[in-house]
Amino acid sequence: MFSNPSLLERALTHRSFSSDHNERLEFLGDSVLNLAVADLLYQRLSDLPEGDLSRIRANLVKQDTLHRLSADLGLPAVIRLGEGEVRSGGQKRPSILADALEAVVGAVYLDAGFAAAQGLIQRLFHAVEINPTMEAIGKDPKTELQEWLQGRRMKLPSYRVVSTLGVAHKQTFDVECEISEFNLAERGIGGSRRAGEQAAAAAMLQTLKAKAKP
Repeated sequence: MFSNPSLLERALTHRSFSSDHNERLEFLGDSVLNLAVADLLYQRLSDLPEGDLSRIRANLVKQDTLHRLSADLGLPAVIRLGEGEVRSGGQKRPSILADALEAVVGAVYLDAGFAAAQGLIQRLFHAVEINPTMEAIGKDPKTELQEWLQGRRMKLPSYRVVSTLGVAHKQTFDVECEISEFNLAERGIGGSRRAGEQAAAAAMLQTLKAKAKP
């Protein structure tokens, strides 16, 4: 039960429905989710090194996983979308539902603190199989870039949305990936913030690999 129900209402509001939408809560929830999942893996997989833990976490917080968890939580039935987004099937769109789940996590954090948000995340992941074999799952560009930098003891990249393009129910996100230590920035475009980040990470990897060639 929320002490401030308006937080939950905002978390379930897509930008196509209202200007008071869930993207700021999604930004916050993304960080809370990553911390809680990192703690979960640290406790359950105590013998794995950092690189393997990072790869497993990336698989647990990726869009496909969060989409499934959002369905388990019943978000498709309660998310608020604009008419155009509803007509185009937004209630089933993985990117929208994954973002909404992160926004709900952010709302719980603001309403009741980290322990409450962590408890929600632990309940959501309770039925998800977590074991060392997950480290063999293929890497996405963000994970590959993170591991490339960690292997060289460098800071992780930063991502920011440069702009959003198109109408509310059919937007594309222009995202920048920056590595400050190299003074490098690359951009990518995708149909969601996540997809834009992956595209930007892929572009950055291509640049780094080109520079590394003799």
